[in-house]
Amino acid sequence: MKTWRHRYARVFDEHVASSLHYLSKGKFWFGFSSLWLRGRIASASILSGSGAVFFIAGMKRIGVLVFAATVFSAKFVSLAGDTLSAIDIFRAEFEPTIENEHFPSTDAPEGMVWIPGGEFSMGIADPRALPFGGRESMADARPIHRVRVDGFWMDKFPVTNADFEKFIAETGYKTVAERPLDPDEFPGVPPEMLKPGSLVFASPEKSAEHYSQWWRWVPGASWEEPEGPGSTIEGKKNFPVVHIAWEDANAFAKWAGKRLPTEAEWEFAARGGMAGEPFASGATIVSDGKWQANIWQGKFPTENREEDGFARLAPADLFEKNRYGLYGMSGNIWEWCSDWYRFDTYKQRAKSGTVVENPVGPSAGFDPAE
Repeated sequence: MKTWRHRYARVFDEHVASSLHYLSKGKFWFGFSSLWLRGRIASASILSGSGAVFFIAGMKRIGVLVFAATVFSAKFVSLAGDTLSAIDIFRAEFEPTIENEHFPSTDAPEGMVWIPGGEFSMGIADPRALPFGGRESMADARPIHRVRVDGFWMDKFPVTNADFEKFIAETGYKTVAERPLDPDEFPGVPPEMLKPGSLVFASPEKSAEHYSQWWRWVPGASWEEPEGPGSTIEGKKNFPVVHIAWEDANAFAKWAGKRLPTEAEWEFAARGGMAGEPFASGATIVSDGKWQANIWQGKFPTENREEDGFARLAPADLFEKNRYGLYGMSGNIWEWCSDWYRFDTYKQRAKSGTVVENPVGPSAGFDPAE
């Protein structure tokens, strides 16, 4: 899969196989989301516009990019005379979460919270009938299966520009987006396209169906100049850092004495002990008329009504934390996980018929769409 090193590698280090997930995986829409970037999984949820970071002492939460959501009406079905809502049908696919009762005897590391771990239903029921459920069935996030993870410490917030700035100052590290492409890896590519750069979101004037129509290649775009040369992160030190490849996220985590979470750990943490809910905030992402996350409102990718107050990225600590004390587990950015992506991972796990203990993902990535 490493042969797929082309322009997209500047942002993600991996080819965009465009997937998200609702508290699991999926293809190209939202809820709790996972993006398969040339094999590695970036988990997060519903999205909105440019790019970002997160991490565990566990763990550092490293995010990546932001996207969009479209509103769909809730549907109802009738069974034996009873009317069941779409959320009731969705929830019926899940068993209760059983949290571990062990708590560490040591104090929490600075900026981190304890995630107890336990047994939970990992995956997603078909979300298309739900409000904000998207257009994709997310079949690669099924079958829903039982998983058990140990407890761990996890950062409360995504890695911010301020956090990443300290890392760069101490190490002199250059991100993937700041390095030129190797012409030997990209034979025939024009020299101007081999310059350091990244993808930047840009709303097209007319409706579009393919991600290449709203992401544009910008030479010079990086974590420090997120919109390209001349742009800045001044005044946004508490925003999630963006234009971060998996390689960059992993380097930051090691520097911080932490690691990236597995997909299972991330999903358990994002659920906050809940079962059968599509969002970190519960059944809906709007509560009493207030948006619980930064996502796209309107017709993506041409019209964003900004009902949550943001056209693009939002501060890392703005929206409500979940039950475990984690901020930003829905919306705003995608977050890196340690796992490789395979379209059939859940099917392979479910074959055993037993609870899967601390899964770390497949040994290598594969997406037939590539």
